[in-house]
Amino acid sequence: MASRRTPFASRRPEWAGRNYVLLTAATVVTNLGAHGALIATTWAVFESGGSAGDVGLVAMARFLPLVLFLLIGGAIADRIPRHRVMVAANALNCVSQALFAVLVLAGGAQIWQMMVLTALCGTGQAFFNPAAEGMLMTSVTGEQAGRAFAVYRMAMHGAGIGGAALGGALVAFVGPGWVLAIDALAFAVAGGLRAFLDVSGTPERAPSGGLFADLREGWQEFVGRPWLWSIVAQFSVVVGLIGAVEAVFGPLVARDELGGARPWGIALAAYGVGTLVGAVLMARWKPRRLLFVGTLCVFPIALPSAALAVPLDAVGLTAAMFISGTAIEVFGVSWMTALHQEIPEEKLSRVAAYDWFGSTALLPLSTALAGPAESAFGRSEALWGAAALMVFVTALVLLVPDVRNLTRRTHAKEITGTTPETAPATAPATAPATAPATATALSADAEGAVRRDG
Repeated sequence: MASRRTPFASRRPEWAGRNYVLLTAATVVTNLGAHGALIATTWAVFESGGSAGDVGLVAMARFLPLVLFLLIGGAIADRIPRHRVMVAANALNCVSQALFAVLVLAGGAQIWQMMVLTALCGTGQAFFNPAAEGMLMTSVTGEQAGRAFAVYRMAMHGAGIGGAALGGALVAFVGPGWVLAIDALAFAVAGGLRAFLDVSGTPERAPSGGLFADLREGWQEFVGRPWLWSIVAQFSVVVGLIGAVEAVFGPLVARDELGGARPWGIALAAYGVGTLVGAVLMARWKPRRLLFVGTLCVFPIALPSAALAVPLDAVGLTAAMFISGTAIEVFGVSWMTALHQEIPEEKLSRVAAYDWFGSTALLPLSTALAGPAESAFGRSEALWGAAALMVFVTALVLLVPDVRNLTRRTHAKEITGTTPETAPATAPATAPATAPATATALSADAEGAVRRDG
């Protein structure tokens, strides 16, 4: 006898299970706060009398623990229920941002205090990110994964649009302290939502040989796939440069050339609008060569650096941010779909940790060196160099055969973490994540699967 479905459940697509809805709602809440907090942190440094170098130091303090603890966070998230890791990380972020807000509102925030509190926030993110990525990927079916990820990212970026625009306006009118307080509240609400995630459908983990054995197993999974490590290496450079541009150079150009925080907030919101448009596109479009199409769309991410180097006026910068946002979202959905398709569920968080680790490894260095680079080469020259380097490393990745040839599969992974009313009545048979016997004609990753599975 079919189980009764609530009116809300009956209106949801079959791939939008309970966990998926909770994860999406929590992400919307945190993005509303986080995008405003990014702007608020920079202006808090400026209001305390800090320089461009101080902005870079505060950004480095956030990114350094993120890099240091990511791998441990990924291993832990594959050992214990992922939602517990996420809730604990949200609690830490809530406390650190609340203390930051109190210091800023009291008018006594010092640079070292900002560095300590942003370091705590970065530590929380190091444990949260791999757990969240693994949780999301186990909440949807393989057949509809691309659409589900696109809708998820659509909601995420839609919240980012509002958060950036509202954050820029609030920083200008009421100051950065209140924006940081809103971010702390958002973490508290999101943590409450994530506490209700259902992990009863997650397969039991086989006994492991310990934390380091888990990390070694994740590393073998990572290095056995040329498409995976090559793109992560590419994004190590790209993300490092973007971090310097968005955390240091963008606010400086906005302050000196564009009139303050509001134009930069609008430009960030335009990037969010672009990602929203890209997500809408990817909800309908299923490119067959996932990573080839996605990598081609990384090139426009250099446009904001070039626009700031000129510098273009606020309208030109906003247009550049919009175009880059639209293009990079095509990559983002394609990348998530490839990971969901190729990586076994029990290793998702560890692989995600290596992904995050590689992609963020240069962030502390790049943000710390942004100020000295401006002094040594000039702001415009540093920005032009960043744009050129992004284009160069992206072109190199296209030389990797697996990046050009990895194709979308048609089989579906089993849904995990769903409730009876949201699970499909007749789920298709689940194929192995990387089945060597059948994947040769479908995926360029077959050789890596054979190496991994013996």
